[in-house]
Amino acid sequence: MTFETIKESIRDALAHQTRSVTDWHFGEPVYDDEGEPAAHLTGVAGFRELVGRQHWTNFKLWHVEDRARRKDVNAQIIADCKYAIDKLNQKRNDLIERVDECLIGMLNPLLPVEGENRFNTETVGAALDRLSIQALKIYHMKEQCGRKDVDEKHVEQCSVKVMTLQQQHEDLERAVLELIDEYAVGSKKPKVYFQFKMYNDPSLNPELYANQK
Repeated sequence: MTFETIKESIRDALAHQTRSVTDWHFGEPVYDDEGEPAAHLTGVAGFRELVGRQHWTNFKLWHVEDRARRKDVNAQIIADCKYAIDKLNQKRNDLIERVDECLIGMLNPLLPVEGENRFNTETVGAALDRLSIQALKIYHMKEQCGRKDVDEKHVEQCSVKVMTLQQQHEDLERAVLELIDEYAVGSKKPKVYFQFKMYNDPSLNPELYANQK
């Protein structure tokens, strides 16, 4: 394992994000969706699968979020969407943490002993989550450019947004790879930042535990 191997695995994971957005519109993958978010996955293969699962969660979340904005369906359908969004957001955050844990497992043997105790404002897992959403935005904005039921102005505006999104994606990908370089020279250290989401825990959410009989 080397820092370059890790950077290459990140590039591969990002390329998979971009490809799979198209592929999954024709057929979604099948992942085990229960229990802890793939606690057994480690190493390069585990990292790739965890990033894939994280992206799949965002893929599902994107489409449920769209459906939740409909005004022509009954309240129960919207309520079901809201519950699904809540569950997917919890899984998304859990997977960000698992991606970071897996990555740190690969990085730790390589880190300089005298590395500085300086940390980035965003973890690699969080940045990969943002890149996943960027890939989804690019795909769906390109869809808008191909619509036949809109005027030319709509297409032009969406085309400009596609270029902006692609540039932002390139910028963020470069920033992630540069962060790995900073780990390599010891100017920064990786760290998992735990979200400790409270709203889904019946022992921490007062709206849940206050009404328990």
